[in-house]
Amino acid sequence: MIILAHDHRKIVHFNVTEHPTVEWTGQQIVEAFCEDKVPRFLIRDRDAVYGLAFQERVKALGIEEVVIAPRSPWQNPYSERVIGSLRRECLDYVVVLGERHLRRIMRLYVSYYHGARTHLALEKDTPEPRSVQPPQMGKVIEIPEVGGLHHRYERRAA
Repeated sequence: MIILAHDHRKIVHFNVTEHPTVEWTGQQIVEAFCEDKVPRFLIRDRDAVYGLAFQERVKALGIEEVVIAPRSPWQNPYSERVIGSLRRECLDYVVVLGERHLRRIMRLYVSYYHGARTHLALEKDTPEPRSVQPPQMGKVIEIPEVGGLHHRYERRAA
């Protein structure tokens, strides 16, 4: 499960389970917004894990649900894009050994996604804005991310 803030493409919350239930999904929404600012809207699909218990939790938080049409993933393009990127850029190259392992991989990828992966919609910046590094800061060095699957580049003094 991934909860995404649309404005800066930031992943607010994620979690993994082999067998999602309505109660588990409801708990995820509470954990996602227990301390942060609660959004006005939640765009979601029509999956069965968004049952009555989930809907009651969302309503109790004061969030208005926007349910997309059946079999219409294009109505939630930002989330679909993040899920596709996660699959193409990470999970297609990793053999997942279980929930705990997947959670660790996801944590590493989300860190990379927020701090190093650029987005055209954000004018080639990351969800967590980076400072410009002029050539005077030193040589460009390569920093492995997501277990070496991706790399981040920064300038460092020699």
